[in-house]
Amino acid sequence: MSYILALNCGSSSLKYQVLDADSKNVVVSGYMEKIGQPDSFATQKYPDGVKNRKDTEIKDHNEAMNLMMYMLRDASIDLTEIKGVGHRVVHGGEKFAASIEITDEIIKTVKELSGLAPLHNPANLVGIVAAQQLLPNARQVAVFDTAFHQTMPDYAYRYAIPSAWYKELGVRRYGFHGTSHLYVSKRAARMLGKPANEINLITLHIGSGASATAIRGGKSVDTSLGMTPLSGLTMGTRPGDLDPGVILYVMERLGTTPTNMQTHLNLQSGILGLSECYIDHRDIHGNLPKDDNCRLAIDVEVNNIKKYVGGYMATLGHVDAIVFTAGVGENDEIVRDRVCSGLESLGIKMDAEANKAALGYKGAGESVISTPDSRVKILVIPTNEELVIVEDTLAIMNGTYNPNHLEMNYSFV
Repeated sequence: MSYILALNCGSSSLKYQVLDADSKNVVVSGYMEKIGQPDSFATQKYPDGVKNRKDTEIKDHNEAMNLMMYMLRDASIDLTEIKGVGHRVVHGGEKFAASIEITDEIIKTVKELSGLAPLHNPANLVGIVAAQQLLPNARQVAVFDTAFHQTMPDYAYRYAIPSAWYKELGVRRYGFHGTSHLYVSKRAARMLGKPANEINLITLHIGSGASATAIRGGKSVDTSLGMTPLSGLTMGTRPGDLDPGVILYVMERLGTTPTNMQTHLNLQSGILGLSECYIDHRDIHGNLPKDDNCRLAIDVEVNNIKKYVGGYMATLGHVDAIVFTAGVGENDEIVRDRVCSGLESLGIKMDAEANKAALGYKGAGESVISTPDSRVKILVIPTNEELVIVEDTLAIMNGTYNPNHLEMNYSFV
């Protein structure tokens, strides 16, 4: 048996899946959280639902990679049979509009782009270098979060700023969560019984990180995340859209440094900043009756999602479906209901009972939660970014990869 490893090194986490290269079934998966902190831990999961947790201090991503290899051997994975490693790389800038096999030159370019994603690309690079050392016979492939959005027209990705900032510094909208938006757009087309290049969608990836994307004819034409993963929708610890003057004002008044401001914007804002103590939606909903900050956090989040839905309906003109995905999108029926409530005049009608039943943690899977007479369908589709990574990796290894995703022969289309 040969395997493909899908690897996602975050700023303080590592997630992995090992899939059978032939069936594409998950053999084992796992994640490591709080890397660099004393209470870090690793969890490995098996297809039968069994989980093994290991509480241990993981000082850095190199230690995390070594621990992952140990846990894979413990799961009877023959490491010599891992033939390919697909790496999620957050930022590909304008350099990469498709997945690509990793070379020294690719590593150099990804490193040069780290200034655009200082919390993510360096961690991605550690994973790449460690995988090359630990799995020297495996082919390494980079799958970029930004690639799916490289079809945006210039008027969608350019900011109204001095042109030199774009030309010399690369300041523009790039977008993220590309593999997720790609996957759910293909699945939505299948659910609607249409070719992917004939559908218009608004895809809502709502989790700790969140983004909305307008898809016309199967291609991204606008998205809410920008040059960095800070703009757009309200997120777990990130603010979403924010008047840039606020940053200048606060930095001047408090005398804070750019490094401290990075911490404020990436780790202390969003749902956490508004609620003052919670990130998880389950905690927010559980404390709504007694904590007005939780009420405010949900109100702000829902209001911002609604604005993007309305704006992207205007951008697209005709919308076949709205798709909810990711942790909140797949599991929070309250947020879904509130986002769609009041949009009936736009042809968006939710089936309340179908919405309540469409819960990922209960195994609901792909669901239609709109009423039969809703002009715009409302779908819940569990995302599978790892499958995109694995299939891109396999296709590059086999010489069948097509950089035009609409012509790529994905198994899930």
